[in-house]
Amino acid sequence: MTDRVDRPRPSVLVVEDEPALREVIVEGLEADGFAVAQALDGADAIARLHGFAYDGLVVDLRLPDANGMDVLDEALTLFPTIRAVVITGFGGVHEAVAAIKRGAIDFLIKPFQLTQLSRVLRAGIEQRQLRQENAELRAQLQSRFRFDNIIGCSPAMRTVFSTLELVSPMNSTILVEGETGTGKELIARTIHHNSPRHDQHFVAFNAAAIPEGLAEAELFGHVKGAFTGAVQSRVGRFELAHRGTLFIDEVSSMSLALQAKLLRALQERQVERVGDSRSIKFDIRIIAATNTDLRKMVKEGTFREDLFYRLNVVPVQLPPLRARGEDLPLLAQYFVRKSCEANGLGSKTISQEAMRTLMGYSWPGNIRQLENAMEHAVAISGKESEITSAVLPKEVRDPAESLMVPAVSIPDEGINFVSVVSQLERELILKCLEKTGGNKRQAARLLQLSRTTLIDKLQRLNVAGSFVAA
Repeated sequence: MTDRVDRPRPSVLVVEDEPALREVIVEGLEADGFAVAQALDGADAIARLHGFAYDGLVVDLRLPDANGMDVLDEALTLFPTIRAVVITGFGGVHEAVAAIKRGAIDFLIKPFQLTQLSRVLRAGIEQRQLRQENAELRAQLQSRFRFDNIIGCSPAMRTVFSTLELVSPMNSTILVEGETGTGKELIARTIHHNSPRHDQHFVAFNAAAIPEGLAEAELFGHVKGAFTGAVQSRVGRFELAHRGTLFIDEVSSMSLALQAKLLRALQERQVERVGDSRSIKFDIRIIAATNTDLRKMVKEGTFREDLFYRLNVVPVQLPPLRARGEDLPLLAQYFVRKSCEANGLGSKTISQEAMRTLMGYSWPGNIRQLENAMEHAVAISGKESEITSAVLPKEVRDPAESLMVPAVSIPDEGINFVSVVSQLERELILKCLEKTGGNKRQAARLLQLSRTTLIDKLQRLNVAGSFVAA
C-alpha cells in the first residue's frame, strides 16, 4: 500500500437522477478511496465533463433530459481514455452490448453490489495508468511503433510506420504532407537513414526560406559572373545530393517558373547551373514536403499538375497532434526526458493534473509546440521532480486567453450594435475552429458551448460550410 500513498485519488463523475441511489453510490465510492463528483441529469453531467477530466464515469442509462449513451459519447469524445460504467434498472443484453461497443468498460443492472462497481472502476483506471506508463517502453521495443526518433503508437502513426517500412528501402519519390510542426523533415531524414543511400549526403532545401531570386541558383548552382554578386561558382543542392537524398521542403511556395525548371530536372535527371549550358547528371532520391493542399493548388492553377504527379508517387500523410491522443503522453514524457538530459538534470515526471491539461489542449503548433512547451516546463520547474500544470506555458494552461478578439472603436456617429456583435461572434468562432483544425466538438469546448449550440450559430452566421470536421 505504501507505493500508492502519494498518488492522487482517482476522480469519478456519478450521473444518476435518483437522489437516494446517487448518494449511496457517492458515499460508497468515496469510502473506497475515490474523489467523487455528482450530476443529476445529462446537461449537468456534460457541463461538468467540459470543465474537468475525470478518470472514471458512472452514468445511468435513463436520465430525465437525455439518454445515458449520449453522455457516454460526449465523455469519450472529450477524453478517450476515461473509464465508463453504464448502470440501469431496465437494461438487457442488447443495451449491454451497445454500451460496451460504444466504449464503456462494463454494464451493471440495478440493484448491484457497490463493491462490484468500485472493483470495476479501479481495475479499469489502474489498467489505463499502467498502459500509459508502459507505452514508451513498448514503443521503444516494438519497431513497428518506433522509427529512429519518431515515436507513437496511435493508429494514425502505425499507418505511417507501415508506409515507411515499405518505401524506405526503395528509390521512389515521396511527398510528405502535414501541418506545420508535425515533423516532416524528421520523416524525410528517417527515410534516408533507412535507405540504401544512408551513407551518402542528405541535403535539405527549404523553398520558403530562400528569396525567389536566389532559389534557382541555390537549387541548381551557378557559375562565376552569372548574376550580380556571383563572385565565384557554386555547387547547387542537386549536385551536393548526388547519390544521396534531396529533401525539398515547402515545395508549394515555389513560383510557377521554378516549378517548371524543377520538373524538367526530375524528368531528365540532369541540371544546368545558372549561367552555364553544360548539363550535369545526378542520381538522387527526391523527398518533397508541404503543409498546403497541393491538389487544391493544382485546381487553382498555382501549382503545376504534372509536377504534382511527379512528386506524389508515394504520399505520406502526417496526422496533426490533436489526432494522436494516445501518443501525447508518450511524446510529452520523451521531450521531458530529452530536456532533462540536455541540461544535466535529474529525471522528472508529469503529474496527472498536468497530463490532463496537455490532453485538453488542441496544439495548433503540433509536435514542435509540444516540445517547446515541455522544455519550458522543465526549465520553470527548477529542482522539482514533478511537472505540474502551473509550470506549463500560459497558452496551454488557459487556451481561452490566447484567443484574442479585435478591439472595437466607437465612432462619434455610433455603431450598429447587432451587426458588430454578430461580426465579433463570427470571428471568435472562426478563431476557435481554426485553432482546432475545424473540429466542432473541440471548438465548442473552448467556447464552453454545447456542440448543438455551436452548429446553430454557424448556420445563423452562414459559416457552417467552411468547416467539415465533427
